Amino acid sequence: MSAVEPSLSSRRDARLNRELLIAHARTAFVEQGVMASLEGVARSAGLAIGTLYRHFPRRIDLLVAVYGALLQKFLDDIEDGMNSADPWDGFCAFLHVLCSAQVGDRGFCDFISQRFPGDERTEALHNRLCGLAERVLTQAQEAGVVRPDVTTADLVILLWASSGIADVTGDIAPRAWRRNLDLALDGFRVADGRDLTEPPIGDEQLYRVMARLNG
Repeated sequence: MSAVEPSLSSRRDARLNRELLIAHARTAFVEQGVMASLEGVARSAGLAIGTLYRHFPRRIDLLVAVYGALLQKFLDDIEDGMNSADPWDGFCAFLHVLCSAQVGDRGFCDFISQRFPGDERTEALHNRLCGLAERVLTQAQEAGVVRPDVTTADLVILLWASSGIADVTGDIAPRAWRRNLDLALDGFRVADGRDLTEPPIGDEQLYRVMARLNG
């Protein structure tokens, strides 16, 4: 009996330590973004940095533990909502959901707008997100309500812009990002607007930029 109890106790302690690290990492990521100090996370949890690395050998492992399930549910909710909306409403709702999800959580903002090459878990999630963006954009363009020259890269760039606006205005004008989004949506909509002076960013260029953001 005495040989079993330490093993059970060790597993329980390990589970509690893991949960504690995830909770403190979530707080740090929300406030500071995905590059928050891991030493600070361990210290705030009252644990050694070695304990953190035993549970999460790489920063991305901790990020997935904090945000992986949240992003999965986020994508499920987006997909459910897309099935019942008309093309323009679905397009607007998609961008509103994406942009609003960034407000107040720098870590989640970073997690959905960056790429983490070499990690199959995040690549699968981001590929699904890009697939949903492509689907909602294509539906809106085929319905003739969104300009045919808009690309998914334009939507990602809007996401970056919206997060920057929310970050710098949040404590003074917390809804400023919504005005910028409304203006952008008006620009995306089919109208008698002028031709764009610059070509879109290509898929490979976009991937490289998103990957560089976490470097």
